[in-house]
Amino acid sequence: MPEQVTLQNLSLKDARVTIGSFDGVHRGHQVIIRDLVQSARKANAPAVVITFFPHPAVVLGKKTHHFYLTHPDEREMMLKELGVDEVITLPFTRELAELSPEDFLAPLKKHLGMKELWVGYDFAMGKNRSGNTGRLLELAKPFGYELKILEPIQAGQIVISSSLIRESLANGDIKSAREMLGRNYSLSGRVVEGDGRGKQIGFPTANMSVWEEKLIPRNGIYAGWVWVEGRRYGSAVNIGLRPTFGDDVLHPRVEPYILDFDKDIYDTDILLEFVQFLRPEVRFEKLDDLINQIHMDVDAAREELKNAVKTPDLPA
Repeated sequence: MPEQVTLQNLSLKDARVTIGSFDGVHRGHQVIIRDLVQSARKANAPAVVITFFPHPAVVLGKKTHHFYLTHPDEREMMLKELGVDEVITLPFTRELAELSPEDFLAPLKKHLGMKELWVGYDFAMGKNRSGNTGRLLELAKPFGYELKILEPIQAGQIVISSSLIRESLANGDIKSAREMLGRNYSLSGRVVEGDGRGKQIGFPTANMSVWEEKLIPRNGIYAGWVWVEGRRYGSAVNIGLRPTFGDDVLHPRVEPYILDFDKDIYDTDILLEFVQFLRPEVRFEKLDDLINQIHMDVDAAREELKNAVKTPDLPA
């Protein structure tokens, strides 16, 4: 787990700063971060990201569970890999949401010496979202920073956003999610004991314990990659409630069947990348019908992985 940095413990000069939730660290976020870091390097100044957890939409009651595209530690790691020097994760509360833009910016100037503020075209913060780009531009001179506003980044004809990625995953549209993220959507978790049903029918699966707040894609069968101890393996992944067995399951289980793999990996942390949605989850009347379908799913997964495309590059 990354060491947590607090605003009060910092005393920086001329920082280049951006503020946002950055859930998913998608291609739009990456463009902001790339430009922020480039500006910071030219000025020999620190690049700083101010972000939040919980997500403002969760605290304000606009979203419920199984919402996040990235765990806060995962998000911080991705931002650091893009060259960010400091990631400050503020606990988001209703009190924080009620702050005026001036009250929010004051400690940034004090502790970071904020010289530039980088935001997206639709950015807004503070009470009643009053800290929009227009207001931030008005405050630039008294607070001594230059405001940098970035235009939206598109994937095809659509503007990239975390909410649209969530919608794509909820619909099983893995391709669209990948195009917006710039990488395969992934889940990480520890392999835990299941009830052994897969093993009994010849398809032992790795039952993953996933962070309970992480967004799980639509129930169904997927082709994916599984990373185990630094090695990548193909997999046919089942997400769902296993209706054929009549199990009393309240939340979807994530169970990759790792192709050409026979090691015991209980209590091992693995990473699952989604490549393609294959079919919805259905209930079979006969167990033999399910087994026959699993054989077809495995063949379909192999074919998809054979033809898996490279994740898209960022815009130049």
